[in-house]
Order: sequence, then C-alpha cells, then structure tokens
Amino acid sequence: MSATRVGVDVGGTFTDVILHGADGRATVRKLLSTPPAYDVAVVAAVGELTSLTRAAPSEVVHGTTVATNAVLERLGAPTALVTTKGFRDVLELRRLRVPHMYDLFWRKPEPIVERRLRFEIDERVTADGTVLRPLDEAEARALAAVLRETGVESVAVCLLHSYVHPEHEGSLGRVLAEELPGVTISLSSEILREQREYERTATTVVNAYVRPLMSSYIDRIRSGLDGLGLDAPLSIMQSSGGVMTSDDARARPVFALESGPAAGVVAALGIVRRLGIADAIAFDMGGTTAKASLIEDGAIARGREYEAGGSLSAGSRLIRGSGELLRIPTIDIAEVGAGGGSLAWLDAGGGLQVGPRSAGADPGPACYGRGGVEPTVTDANVVLGLLPEGAVADGQITLSRERAAEAVRRVAEPLELSLLAAAAGVHRIANARMTRALRSVSSEKGRDPREFAIVAYGGSGPVHAAGLADDLGVRTVVVPAVAGLFSAVGLLFARPEFHDVRMCHLDVDSVEPAHVAGLVAEMRRDLEAAFPGEPAEWAATAELRYGGQSWEVEVALPERAVEGTSQGEPDLAALRARFEDEHERLYGVRGQPGSPVELRAVRLVALGVAPEHALSISEEEPGVRPSGARTVYADGELVEAPVRTRASIGVAAEPGPLLVDEYDTTVVVPPGWSVRRDEVTASLILERAG
Repeated sequence: MSATRVGVDVGGTFTDVILHGADGRATVRKLLSTPPAYDVAVVAAVGELTSLTRAAPSEVVHGTTVATNAVLERLGAPTALVTTKGFRDVLELRRLRVPHMYDLFWRKPEPIVERRLRFEIDERVTADGTVLRPLDEAEARALAAVLRETGVESVAVCLLHSYVHPEHEGSLGRVLAEELPGVTISLSSEILREQREYERTATTVVNAYVRPLMSSYIDRIRSGLDGLGLDAPLSIMQSSGGVMTSDDARARPVFALESGPAAGVVAALGIVRRLGIADAIAFDMGGTTAKASLIEDGAIARGREYEAGGSLSAGSRLIRGSGELLRIPTIDIAEVGAGGGSLAWLDAGGGLQVGPRSAGADPGPACYGRGGVEPTVTDANVVLGLLPEGAVADGQITLSRERAAEAVRRVAEPLELSLLAAAAGVHRIANARMTRALRSVSSEKGRDPREFAIVAYGGSGPVHAAGLADDLGVRTVVVPAVAGLFSAVGLLFARPEFHDVRMCHLDVDSVEPAHVAGLVAEMRRDLEAAFPGEPAEWAATAELRYGGQSWEVEVALPERAVEGTSQGEPDLAALRARFEDEHERLYGVRGQPGSPVELRAVRLVALGVAPEHALSISEEEPGVRPSGARTVYADGELVEAPVRTRASIGVAAEPGPLLVDEYDTTVVVPPGWSVRRDEVTASLILERAG
C-alpha cells in the first residue's frame, strides 16, 4: 500500500471525499450525507475509497459545517456564562449595529445563553493588573454547585480584563473543572486574548455552545476510522484556511466554524494562480448555501471578524447586527441560504421566495424520489432541462423530471404560471439571493465585479455561474475539474496553522522595540509548544490606529520581529510607515505628519509546510456518460443544447448553448457564452461574447 492523503468535506446534501495518492493521482467519490449523524457518511466515504484503492492514508483532513449548523439552527449544548459582577448582560446588549436602518420592528437576535444561565462572580482586576477584589474560591465552588443544578453541558468563562491578566479566569476554570466533571469549560483567555468585551464574550460563548457537539462528532469519526483499521491522524480545517489537530478542534471548535467553505477558497486560489488570473471571486453553491470570497492580487481576502447566523453570514461587513459576531481569524466569506436544496415557497402576500430552508439530504429535493414533495432549486433546474434525468453520482440518486414537475406545480398553480415559467422564476430568485453574497465581497468593498473572474464550484455552482456573471457584468467564469467536490480538493492543500495574539496599548514613537519583540517571543514559545512538529514559517502582524480612532488597521510586522534572536527587534519606524500607507489605501486619507499612532495588538501565526498544488484528476470520472442533446428552457424559449463531456471540449472556444454533464455537477454554457478547456488544469473557461 502507498501512503496517501484523504480530504473529506461534509455538505448539507452530499459528503465529498478525495484520495490523493503518492503518484499525484486522485480518486473522488460523492456519498449522500447522513444528517443528523454526519460522521456516518464521513467514515463510510473514507472506508470506501481506501478499500477501493487499497491505500493507507497518512492523514485524513476534514472540513465540516457541524459547528456552523449548530449555531444557525440553535442546536448546540445547554450552555452557561460566568462573568465578572456587573457584566451579566454584555451578551444581550451587543453593539449598536442595526442591519435594517428603516425597519422599526427589527429586534436583536435572542442571545445563545438566556439570562437565567448567565451568572456573575464577585471578582475584579483592573486593566493594569491591580486586583481590586480577589477571586473567592468558596464563592467559585458555590457557583459550581448552582451550575450543576442547572444541568448545563458547557460553561463559558469571560472575566473582565482576562485578555491581559488571565489569573482569575484560570483559577475559576480549575475549580469548575474539579466540581463539574463531564462539563466542558471554555475560558476566554484560551479562546480569544483580545480586548472588546462583547466580541470576546460572544466568541467564547459560541465556542462553549458547540464544543460538546463537535467533540462528540470528532470522537465518533476517530472511533470509526479506528474500526476500519486506519490509524492516520485526523486534522480539521479552520475558518482561516489552515488545519488544526483534532485535539485542538475539540477544545476550540469556534475556529472551525467556516471549515468547509474555507477549503474551497484555498483550492480556488491554487487554480487561479496556475491559470495566471490575479483577481477572482470564488463562488461555491452546494445543497443548502451559497458562498463567495474575494481573491485579489493573487491573495485571499482575510478578516478578523465573522458574523454567523444572520440573513447574510459574512466577515468585514459595514452593516451588521443580525447574527453572532465572532472574533476569529477567517477567510472573508459571505454566505446566504440559497443552494440546490433550498425550498421555493409563497409568502403571506403570495410572492415567490427561495430559501433559506433547505430539503438537505433527507428527504432531499423532490426529484430525488426520497420522500421530498416541496419544490427546490434543483427541481426547478431539472424542469428547465439544466440538469439531466436519470442516475447521477454513481447511481446513488436518480433525478426524475416527473417528480420535479409535480413539486414545482405547488408554486406554479397558485401563481397561475406555466410550469416552465415558475421553474424559471425559482431559478432567477435563487440567483438574486446569491448575488447578495457576490456583491458583499466585491461592490460593497469598493471593488468592481466586472474586473474579476468567477471560479464556480460546488454541486450547483456551475449550473448558475454564467447567469450570475451576466447579472454582475462578469465576462469570465472558471469551472475547475471535479467542481462538485472542490472543497474536498482544497483540504489537501491546506497546511497546519496556529494563531496567537497579545493586546497592548503602546505609542509607536516611544515604545521600546524590545518590548514588542518580547510579546512576539512569548507567543512564539506558546505556539512552538502547541504546534505538531516544527513550524515551517512564521507570520507576525500588528494592529495600529491613529490616536482617537476606535478601529485598527492590520499590517505585517518587519520580518526581524519573529527571528527569535537578539537581532529580532522590529523597525517601528517602518511599521508606522506601513500603517499610514495602508490607511491611505483603505480610506483615502493619512494623518498629519507627527500624528500619534497607537499599537493595539501583536499577532503571530505558526505555519506548517505548504503542500504542492499539483493534482492529477482523471477527466473520465465514474457515472453515466452524457451524449446527444437536451431541451433547455432559456430566455423564455425552448432550445436544443448539445450535451458534452469535459474531455471532449477543446482548447478552441465553442459557442453555447451547451451542457457539460459530469459525475459531480453540470456546467451550463448559455447562449451568448463560449467554453474552452485549459490543457494544464483541465478547467473549463466560460467567456461572455461581446
């Protein structure tokens, strides 16, 4: 047996697995997900491929939305919050951010931890470390007794100023762990050592909320892999695009909240670099959601905040307040509830709506014949002829146009529309919802989407990509090989990544460089102790602001800062210059000469070895081979579209309408577009005429 790496990504409808052999070749499969026990499909997928290829994996890398779904659906563990006396309602007060300015009836989301489970303890440490009221161990043990009576499964601890003085929090955590065996304890000083009380509290609470669920999920996967005789280490994808050990994921699952979507962006970056495309929008449409992320100047857009659970989950948005605001290192991904399984329905006024509810994997869209009766986006696409009838994905499901039509009639008849017109309406409304995500990462950030290509993947992404590109004025769409399993591909190219941060409040012009170097050295020691093996690369950044500002700009620290030697003191004059240049780039202005500049935080990232992005994937994937033509409803009329395989598409452009049916998706090339195949990556390049 040869050593291999396996990437397995769980979606709302399918579980995707890719096995990358030592010879660089890859084998892929899709299996139906098994909600709510998603781990069953994960273990089955890995077992099927390792048995088929007779290969022993050296590592299994997993991307999952288990934590995300728990937050979105409020299915996490019963959780309590313990905080400093007087700060019980920080979680409820939130920030003064209103996502709908003129909606007089808008209400803040209910806190994850209701007020009866938020407890205070009479301790107090000032920002400079002065202990005003010491932690009383007897009070802590009495509090533990109260928590025991509530029956909570997880506790979040967030004490005032523990981001810089964590001693009280550590002592309280030890007492709670002794008194509450079997209850997980999440300390803010171990999750997020950053200032800002609401963000730190919210992030720690979400970690506590999903921790029992995520820990149990990882344990079941580990047990399942052991049962298959596979002792390969299990790694979990982080929201930042790196991977973490399964042990770290058990303790800090909040860092894996956008696990699966992040992997797709990592893979998209690899493809556009190989194609020589500098600016692109990664677009991932699966069974339940659609995601978008910006790639600019050959680099992924990243953020430090993420809002989960709102009508639009996104990082770095100007308008927030509808979800849970988390301070985690993340790829800047915008997400809306629109996927192939999203349900079409009529609102109280009789208007047609799509999503955010989804048919998921069970029962799935009506056309699957697994018990679903409500119309979905996939049903509409089958009716329109965009998706083929018959067996797909190794014959695991059979798409029935008759069942799809029956479901779509549930909205067509009340609207007095023809079947095709109703299906087209569902398709267009789904596109309209998805443009919110695409605009969130482009035009809302001052970028013109017409200057970007779209990299489309996910089981439904290539079906809708050209239509979305038309709406946005985008002229180029890239559909990579195995687009329907592309997030699983990205898992193979992620590297270990560990983050740490130290807050400070320093004047850049007067602070000693040795003080900043000391903060970096402290984090380096902690990360070296936690890192599996030796880090291959270090990256240090600093957050700065002009005096009087409320929010910071993050810039890279001069390289010497992470050398770990006496020569490792950063050049603070160069740091100031970087900040002012970046401030001007972002906001168009810079301070007057001599304006005070404050250093507010220093960050350090330890990175493992980056895998090569070379991957050999067979163009002839398993499944029914397409041939002939299919009638498609496009622009209000029926047209005959040739049905082709990816391998049959040449390097010269061929005009649409044209369909490319594949094992994992269908690529729709509408009228007015052309398609060609890139010989190096096997990607299909769609280009708009005119």
